Amino acid sequence: MSRIGNAPIKIPAEVEINISADNLVVVKGKLGELEQAIHPEMKVLVNEGVLSLSRPNDNKDMRALHGLYRSLINNMIEGVSKGYVVEQELVGVGYRAKSQGQRLELSLGFSHPIIMELAKEIKVTAISEKGKNPLIKLESHDKQLIGMVAGKIRSFRKPEPYKGKGILFKGEVIRRKAGKSAAK
Repeated sequence: MSRIGNAPIKIPAEVEINISADNLVVVKGKLGELEQAIHPEMKVLVNEGVLSLSRPNDNKDMRALHGLYRSLINNMIEGVSKGYVVEQELVGVGYRAKSQGQRLELSLGFSHPIIMELAKEIKVTAISEKGKNPLIKLESHDKQLIGMVAGKIRSFRKPEPYKGKGILFKGEVIRRKAGKSAAK
């Protein structure tokens, strides 16, 4: 039994959902519009402000897809109504970030700065305060896109366990390792 797939989704008043004949779910809200193609055998029902999914049988694949599509649609509804925010912290001497429109420029100790062009759905802000690590704040209504971009930014300098340097998610704690011990 899929516990996640069977849970109904309450639709906020400001969100509009359209389901086409070819199982394309389009969710519109105050922050934007998202769409997701659903497996043809899955049934999506909207009754009195509550969305529910049903599967045709109890095959392992169908049970997995049931929970997956329910989570994807729930993330879409939450995204267009509230939005998502991801904050990343640059820990390291000389690490800097600058944002200008959809461009993010990172100085991470390489011989050259890294310049990233971001999708128009993502709003980026670089915050630099004296005495604190620089912050990168990403805002979007698309959870999948913002997660991919945050992962890409993190991949430029993954956190390392010896000095604790790198790009961390806000509030993340890195388990530190002891370095080499002196010979006796």
